[in-house]
Amino acid sequence: MDDISQKLEAFNCPVPLSQHEAILLGHGSGGTLTHELIKCLFQKHLGNEYLNAGNDAAVLPSSNGEKLVISTDAHIVSPLFFPGGDIGRLAVCGTVNDVAMMGARVEALTASFIIEEGLPISDLERIVVSMEKACREANVKIVAGDTKVTAHGDCDGLFISTSGFGWLPSGRQIAGDLAQPGDAVIVSGPLGNHGVAIVQARGDLGFTSSVQSDVAPLNGMIATLLESIPDVHVLRDPTRGGLATTLVEIARQSGVSIELEENKLPIDQAVRAVCDMLGLDPLYMANEGKLVLILPEASAQKALGVLRAHQYGQKAALIGKVHEKSSGKVWLRTTLGTTRVLDMLTSEMLPRIC
Repeated sequence: MDDISQKLEAFNCPVPLSQHEAILLGHGSGGTLTHELIKCLFQKHLGNEYLNAGNDAAVLPSSNGEKLVISTDAHIVSPLFFPGGDIGRLAVCGTVNDVAMMGARVEALTASFIIEEGLPISDLERIVVSMEKACREANVKIVAGDTKVTAHGDCDGLFISTSGFGWLPSGRQIAGDLAQPGDAVIVSGPLGNHGVAIVQARGDLGFTSSVQSDVAPLNGMIATLLESIPDVHVLRDPTRGGLATTLVEIARQSGVSIELEENKLPIDQAVRAVCDMLGLDPLYMANEGKLVLILPEASAQKALGVLRAHQYGQKAALIGKVHEKSSGKVWLRTTLGTTRVLDMLTSEMLPRIC
């Protein structure tokens, strides 16, 4: 067996990625193809105990009792401006949230800008002002950055990459592999708003709605939650791939099964109407200002109270329960009394969503 085959076998990769011949849009969906790309290419060559853990941020050891948490993200959303936000607010909030989902206190960000020649300076300034407002709301600073400009046609307007840094208090452990049988599953608010806002902003499908993106920094709400309830097991923001893909990730990391109740899922009527019209599933639509919370059932009602007292958690809902150890299955108990198995998003439903 050659070296590449041994590595594929070690990471449970069915085929070399080269058999795809080229990167597909689906490799950026957050679903099955994304996970194959991460496991069979990035983890195969760059893997270590931090990268292989599969969380949104890495927790590094420190000598002062607290641990350093680092995350990085890239933002290529199209269009640059959309109802409820823009690429700048998205870049700040997305990285702040990834660090906060580990239970860390977010300290600082870095940002790099890849700008296409011809982008109006007024648009760039509008985006940077939006980033500054998001930073003030999240109480973080951008402490380093870089700017590159490409020739016209080599970049679609503007791409932003951000990294986030924070400190995890001693003794706190929150990760995707810590869900336990009997835990409650909570989501902090209505699902799918960001995805629908992006579809609407593109204008390709000829419809308008009142839906706005939910993009928001969640670190303040998370800090309040963890002050009141320290026994949180999992926090995750259901971005690309939506709630369904996120819960499948967690179920597989923790080796548990998760059951959801369809009649308890918070979905705004306008989002549901657009999804019905376009044949989309709100369970797989991206969110940029929501969190999934998994914790002992005994703490669920207290957690709901804390979340609902915050502006970004007013419609928080208890949506399901974690069951016995299994092969990482997630299923939905429908309003008709039937059972629907949920899997990861297999391909790109809405490209360039974040």
